[in-house]
Amino acid sequence: MLRRAQTGDEAAFGSLMRAHHEPVFRLVYSIVRHEHDARDVCQEVWLTVWKQLPAFRGDAKFSTWLHPIAVRRSIDHLRKRRRWYDRFLPFSTDDDTVASALEPVTTDDARVAAAGAERAEQLRRALDSLPPKLRAVLALREVEGLSYDEIARATGIPAGTVMSRLYHARRLLARKLKEHP
Repeated sequence: MLRRAQTGDEAAFGSLMRAHHEPVFRLVYSIVRHEHDARDVCQEVWLTVWKQLPAFRGDAKFSTWLHPIAVRRSIDHLRKRRRWYDRFLPFSTDDDTVASALEPVTTDDARVAAAGAERAEQLRRALDSLPPKLRAVLALREVEGLSYDEIARATGIPAGTVMSRLYHARRLLARKLKEHP
């Protein structure tokens, strides 16, 4: 199927894309942290794959070749978005809106669910606040389950840098979660 897609077979490429779309979307979403943006970035990823697929030599697994494309497109998207915000929205872009009040908790299950949802939101905000380079390696390790060497190949950085960024990402994430218990 991969070889047929490399020769321009659109049906084979569609099958290849369907087979890898979900993991690519999860990776992109874990970096950009916005569903609509992740969908846009995935389209860019698959356009890039279509254009570069004939150059894929098969020295590594297709997914190993695909990961750096997804990571680069995701980080590029965040850089573009940051430039846009810096240019057109020079004021704070933090969302300080007050959430609507919850109904009184009447059962233990509701309390546990509310606490879990609050903790998940706190984690999401903490992840969103990480710098993109740290968020990318953390996502590749924790979401995709890649090894340090696979992350190094996917991002084009040395394995030592991967370990360093993971250390800093985890430390910063723990500090942010501790600041807002």
